[in-house]
Amino acid sequence: MSYSEPARPAVRNAHHRGSGTGGARLTVGPISAAEHLAFVRAQRSVSFLQTPAWGQVKTEWRSESLGWHDGRRLVGAGLVLHRPIPRLDRFTLAYLPEGPVIDWTGDIDAWLDPLAAHLKTHGAFAIRLGPPVRTHTWSAAQVKEGIVAPDTKRLTDVSCQWADPVGARVIGQLEDAGWLPQSPEDGFGVGHPQFKYEIPLAGRTEDDLLKGMNQLWRRNIKRSAKEGVEVTVGEDLKAFHDLYVHTAERDRFTPRPLRYFETMFAALRAEDPERIRLYQAHHQGDLVAATLLVRVGAHAWYSYGASSTEKREVRGSNACQWAMIRDSLAAGCDTYDLRGITPTLYADDPHVGLIQFKVGTGGQAVRYVGEWDLPL
Repeated sequence: MSYSEPARPAVRNAHHRGSGTGGARLTVGPISAAEHLAFVRAQRSVSFLQTPAWGQVKTEWRSESLGWHDGRRLVGAGLVLHRPIPRLDRFTLAYLPEGPVIDWTGDIDAWLDPLAAHLKTHGAFAIRLGPPVRTHTWSAAQVKEGIVAPDTKRLTDVSCQWADPVGARVIGQLEDAGWLPQSPEDGFGVGHPQFKYEIPLAGRTEDDLLKGMNQLWRRNIKRSAKEGVEVTVGEDLKAFHDLYVHTAERDRFTPRPLRYFETMFAALRAEDPERIRLYQAHHQGDLVAATLLVRVGAHAWYSYGASSTEKREVRGSNACQWAMIRDSLAAGCDTYDLRGITPTLYADDPHVGLIQFKVGTGGQAVRYVGEWDLPL
């Protein structure tokens, strides 16, 4: 990466007054994986990218768990992935994807300054993080209106349903502290997406969720059941990967190797047997769709998906999605997360089909603060 702006002056002392900690000074230092996992389990929602197990999945990075302490009490945690500079292994980019797990509602300098001081001392040349903080939410109806409006090119051109003042405040504080926004124009980049599509589950029933979907989604779910599509939770990662590679060739993206998914399954399941599931949709013995669901606390994610080109009319992908949504609801989740979308809405955009597929679920488009870098 490169930086066109000068780095901020040296970070302040690594001990600062905490936000929401009664005025106590926070310290940052390494914690064990067990301490980290216990902290994650005590939260209502934490990104799976901020679990200790995720460090074992990203084998090309060195990982460590850091904790924020108020005295002896652990009040925050983060998984840091370190990537060394070629030929300068002593220096690393320190990356906290969709984290850290701290109190973002108050003075964030009290949390991020000691983090920067610690990482700089241990050889980081820059920090990248992605606060799990929303800024804007658009209803499914608003997204649909934006797609059909001839003069609307981006989601941000559409009036939003809700703007989060916490998100606006976090952006302001990051800018004031010298952090640099890394969000690409189309919403996708080398990191994780700033725009996502989510289905709220809290307080809703299966009937509520079906009523919220568009007619096409409801018809496809009924069609899959009528055609006899059977969705099961399985273990056959090789069959999933074969179908995933087929999907990659059809849709022109680069697939991950089978070994990646084997590592992901082993690491996440070792941390929690219910952390990850493979859903497989079969029609008359043929695998027609397969998806991966990840869950941490009350948040569930559609992580990967694959579908066959043949037998698309039996709607195996819709059947898998509906099974995952129902299971997430039954598990007491607040959110079913369909992951990234682009903010571009014009008809010629190659990603608009993905937005249309997800908006049919009746959920909501959500903009997050995005990823930010601090040169050290």
